Amino acid sequence: MSPPRVRFSPAPSGSLHVGGARTALFNWLYARHHGGTFLVRIEDTDASRSREDWVEGILEVLQWLGLDWDEEPWRQSRRLDAYREAVDHLLATGAAYEAFETPEELEAINASRRAAGLPPGYDGRARDLTPAQRAALRAEGRPVTIRFRTPDEGTSTFVDLVRGPVSVDWATVPDFVIVRADGTPLFFLANAVDDLAMGITHVIRGEDLLDSTHRVLAIRRALGSDTTPAYAHLPLILRPDRAKLSKRHGAVAVEDYRSRGYLAPALVNYLALLGWSPEDDREVLEREQLIAAFDLDRVNTSSAIFDEAKLTWLNGEWMRRLPVDALVAAVRPFVEARDGSVPCEVVRAAVALGQERSATLVELAEQMGFLLVADEEFRLDPEAEDRLVGTERVSELLDAAIEHLERCEWTAEGVDLRPVVREMGLAPRKVMPALYAAVEGRSRGLPLFEAMVLLGRERTLARLRAARARVVGGGPESVH
Repeated sequence: MSPPRVRFSPAPSGSLHVGGARTALFNWLYARHHGGTFLVRIEDTDASRSREDWVEGILEVLQWLGLDWDEEPWRQSRRLDAYREAVDHLLATGAAYEAFETPEELEAINASRRAAGLPPGYDGRARDLTPAQRAALRAEGRPVTIRFRTPDEGTSTFVDLVRGPVSVDWATVPDFVIVRADGTPLFFLANAVDDLAMGITHVIRGEDLLDSTHRVLAIRRALGSDTTPAYAHLPLILRPDRAKLSKRHGAVAVEDYRSRGYLAPALVNYLALLGWSPEDDREVLEREQLIAAFDLDRVNTSSAIFDEAKLTWLNGEWMRRLPVDALVAAVRPFVEARDGSVPCEVVRAAVALGQERSATLVELAEQMGFLLVADEEFRLDPEAEDRLVGTERVSELLDAAIEHLERCEWTAEGVDLRPVVREMGLAPRKVMPALYAAVEGRSRGLPLFEAMVLLGRERTLARLRAARARVVGGGPESVH
């Protein structure tokens, strides 16, 4: 067998959805596993829904994910002549015909069919119009669409690599539009023409397009092709409650996850596990491991569940795998977004401390936020303030901490306040969150004693004194 040629063909009507990214990834993995070719085709024939910035965004996100393509991306908007040539052939051979119904007439046809207990769809009334009748209808200024003439009887069957044999009776498939009244081709036509031109051998896509396959294959045959690509329709991606994944339920675009601090290798790893798994059920897989293990025979037919908590866990695993310097480079944009002007060596030390405690780059930047904010702008978050003022003997605790830190050696061992807490007869696990709150502005964060060393003696004492003033009667504005 010759190496496969596969394609990912997004419509640039918005940002790249995680479902689209999963489709792109499965195509890319299949091509790389079998030494084949991965192509990108931008399906932008619908000018009303396509935008150039979305095209650029999709390509940029694919690059961020590491899904490199092997040839220049195809643009359907630049192939209109090829579609017109195909339509001319279909009209000349009788495989397609012109239809002239208005939208209102089409709705009336559907209503009539429903009333007769038939499924909605076109009834083929324009199939056998004479040239004179067509000319008269055109002269009336009626809309002109091109419809493909489906067989009146028989069955369309193909073997799906995921689902096995798939069949449909042609009697249930009405004649369908392949060219709109404005002259632009519809998906079925452009898909068939381009897959032929690109030499696509395998079509790997979502199961929502399963029914369209019969129409596309019929067009290919009508265009004179005697070859059929292998099809593999991937399971849908659902939310944990089994609702369809959509923007109404939160982030679904790859760009959303990138901006929230997820790593590209982690997202690739997680998307690969949505509907597929390796033989040994490993979960943390590097790119080369995915390529080596991936094939279509282990793609599931049941829907995949997008569990953001699982993605977050996996992202944390990937963050801990990174060398510290690589993690510093990854988190730097999120640190800079907080307008922090902290020496590089301090940021590196903070990253090393937070690497084991963070699941996203945003979380890591937030954990070191107490280092980035100017002292006059430092504030406690509401949970931290509640923890501070609600801690027993908090004034005494802060006094003792300040006294110790004024004279101790400024090392992680020297600033350890647990012996001070125990001398007061308090349990460290109960009162340490209040000290976290006073120094870091949060109840949890970087390891407290290492954090104080990074912050420095003067800044640490200033925050503890401000917290002391707060708990003895000052307002929240005094905790800074």
